[in-house]
This record gives sequence, structure tokens and C-alpha cells, in this order.
Amino acid sequence: MNRARIALTPQDRERLARAHPQILTPGAGARVRALLLVTFLAALAAFGLWRLDISLARVGTGLAQLGHFIVLMLPPDPGTQLPLYIHALGETLAIAFLGTLGGALVAFPFGFLAAKNVIPNIFAHFAVRRFLDTVRGVDKLIWALIFVTVVGLGPFAGILAIATSSFAELGKLFSEAVEALDRKPVEGVVSTGGSPAEAVRFGMLPQVLPVLASQLLYYFESNARQSTIVGIVGAGGLGLHLAEQIRVLEWQKVSFLILMMLVMVAVIDFISSRLRFAIIGKSRIG
Repeated sequence: MNRARIALTPQDRERLARAHPQILTPGAGARVRALLLVTFLAALAAFGLWRLDISLARVGTGLAQLGHFIVLMLPPDPGTQLPLYIHALGETLAIAFLGTLGGALVAFPFGFLAAKNVIPNIFAHFAVRRFLDTVRGVDKLIWALIFVTVVGLGPFAGILAIATSSFAELGKLFSEAVEALDRKPVEGVVSTGGSPAEAVRFGMLPQVLPVLASQLLYYFESNARQSTIVGIVGAGGLGLHLAEQIRVLEWQKVSFLILMMLVMVAVIDFISSRLRFAIIGKSRIG
């Protein structure tokens, strides 16, 4: 629907300027503060470029080298290792799926424990939130390095890394979804004599499950990409083979592995997007 544009008369502009002078006609102090902020940010950026030894010459050299590598990558060729790479692709999908599922199963109860409208005790709520923040503050790649040391190389370390990181991130998202629920269904269950557990079961779960399912699908899509990254440090999947081929300068195999990852992510993105829209649509109709 097109919205009509309202034209202000000079008299209207004058009245607005009198009513809100700090917005329409900022004073000299505001202009000076804005100029100082822009100058500070520009100086900070220039200092960062100088301190990190970033120059146009290095950027140009890097781009030329990148172009040379791209030429070496063409055409993509798996050689005789196509069956091995297909198996690694299955490992990558398994790491993403099992890691996301495991993290979601643990995050589900924590999402309710971290929600203010479920656990009103401020100390318990604070403790659960800070625990999730602590786990979430460690990147998936760091968790992968930790679990590779603990359980050894292979997909199991990748699954544990994805599950641990996803548990904390999904727990925070789940708690926010629970806190944003409409209280009327919960109050209706309580007013008819329902227990707190029944209020959660019949008042909260029907509202929150479609949102949680949509978030879970998005995280599976994201973890499919992340599972390749954690594989580079020895957690199995395509990432492990990608790191090996880069070390031995087999650039045609590197490009084939990258192409496999792009296709995998595109397919997962397409399917998960359709499923998310279907879930959201059904929840709105319901």
C-alpha cells in the first residue's frame, strides 16, 4: 500500500523548529561533539592500520597472490579421492546435526530456567544466565581444540564442540522467547486450578515451540558451516581434508572441497528456509 507523503508548509517548519530546536537546529556544541567523534574514529582507524602494518602495497600483493591461487584451483578436481570426500561430507552433516540436536536438548530446560517469568528467583535466574554467558563466551573453534585434546581427533570432538557452543547460545535465545510469551494463556490455566507445571505445559509450550523450532533450524544451517571450520583443527569432516590439501598445495582439490561446502550450505539454507516459513505460517494460522 502506497503511503501519501505529507508536505510541510513554512509555518509548520517554523513551529517544529521552535518546539524541537535541539533536533532541527542542533547547536554548536552538538556539531563540535559530532566532529570530534568522527575525528577520533578516523584517527583510531588510521592508528590500527599503522600498528598492524596494513598498507595498500601489501593489499595489492595479496590480491595478486590470491589471483594466482585461483588460477591454480581451476578446474576443481577431486582426483581419486571423491568417495573419501563424499564420506567426509556425510561426517560434516552428522557433526552439525548431532551437535545441534544435542545442544538443543540441553538448552531446552535451561531456556525455561533462565526465563524471569518461569523462575522469579533473581539469584537462580542470575546464576543460570551467567553460566550460559560463560559457556557462550568461548568460540566453537576453541571448544573444538579443547575436545580434540580431551577425546582425540575425529568427529566426536566436533560434535561435542558444536553441542557445547550451541547449548549456551540456544539457551539464551530460548529464554528470551519464553520471556516474550503472551501471559494470558498461562493465567487462564492457573485461574482454572492448574499447577505451575501445567501452566508451562499448556500455557507456554504451545506458544514457544514454533519459535524454538525455527531457531533450531537456523542454528543447524549455521552449524553446518561451523562444522567445517572445527574440522580444520582435527575434528573430522571436510575441514580436516581441506586443511590437509592446503598444506600439500593441492589447489584443485582445495577448490573442489570448497565447492562441495558451498553446495552443502546452499541446499541446507534452501530447505531450512522453507521449513522455517512453513512452521511460522502454521503457528500464525493456529
